[in-house]
Amino acid sequence: MQCKGFLFDLDGTLVDSLPVVERSWCHWADRHGIDHQDVLNFIHGKQAITSLRHFLPGRTEEEIQAEFKYLEQIEATDVEGIVALPGALELLNHLEEAQIPWAIVTSGSIPVAHARHKAAGLPTPEVFVTAERVKRGKPEPDAFLLGAELLGIHPAECVVVEDAAAGVLAGLNAGSHVVAVNVPAGSPRLDEVDFVLTSLAALSVHKGADGNVTVSLKM
Repeated sequence: MQCKGFLFDLDGTLVDSLPVVERSWCHWADRHGIDHQDVLNFIHGKQAITSLRHFLPGRTEEEIQAEFKYLEQIEATDVEGIVALPGALELLNHLEEAQIPWAIVTSGSIPVAHARHKAAGLPTPEVFVTAERVKRGKPEPDAFLLGAELLGIHPAECVVVEDAAAGVLAGLNAGSHVVAVNVPAGSPRLDEVDFVLTSLAALSVHKGADGNVTVSLKM
């Protein structure tokens, strides 16, 4: 696979934040008497505001925003147990050293995403797209299209790296190459992605003298 840059999801792709995410949402669910599993089955890969509107139909936008701020405060201050996922730090450091453009494109808000990025000790990307920067979240392609635009690379020359079904759809909808990492089996259009992995450590990335980047699997 040939490309010119990378667009990484954050939670579940670069950073293991699953315990924090699930703790925060279960705490929120208890406030409203909503079944934990119903919430956990829906939220992954989506903007928090999308999930809140789903579970609180009929609420005013002002009420939804208040719930969002409540949840955001919990998620931004709970970083216990957050670590970089296997292969993530090594891959990002390699991209930095080889001067290969990369961005983080997340459904998380600025306070939440930046707190988790810092807690995991990841290098800082040139481009960091958060939920505030797009009107339509994943599975719509808007966030990845913006990430590609800010990197100055055509979406078709970008590799989207994702762990959530909604993110995979967003990457495919953007017309990008997609690498799926620990995406649930049976997720829609998973047969259309370039690679299906269990760890980023399996990826090999090489930049040629012509500036083109080859992405392959380690043997």
